[in-house]
Amino acid sequence: MLENPSLITRIAIGKLMGFLFGLMGFIFLPYFLPDASSFLRWGILFWYTTVGAIIGVFGVLTYHPVLKIPFPWWVRAPVLGAWMNFVLVFFAYDVMQLMLASLFGANSMLSSPFWFAAEGAIIGLIIDFFATRFGGEGKTVINDQYQ
Repeated sequence: MLENPSLITRIAIGKLMGFLFGLMGFIFLPYFLPDASSFLRWGILFWYTTVGAIIGVFGVLTYHPVLKIPFPWWVRAPVLGAWMNFVLVFFAYDVMQLMLASLFGANSMLSSPFWFAAEGAIIGLIIDFFATRFGGEGKTVINDQYQ
């Protein structure tokens, strides 16, 4: 971890990691879904960059705000990543169903678009690992210049 934890560093690392995952989606999506539109490819790139930023911002919370229980990064990140991809499935259900059906077959157990929520949990975990490792977490990331 850095000697001087910073919220800006957390957000920047989260966005960078999200951008890298989005870039992988941007590059590899035509292999999974050959007729994918350029809007979908750009959307995937921007989506994961935004997910990374959100995960970076939420690193300030080390306790659940409602339940008042510890909320460590390895719980917080998969929950956020899964939730964000769960919401994404509602916006692009048809396209994601086509993509998974082309990958695994129409009647496969893995053809449900809601598997993207599990993918979001894994990606969120990876993003927050690096954001916490290099940017810190908790209230220590907010110094006097932000208050």
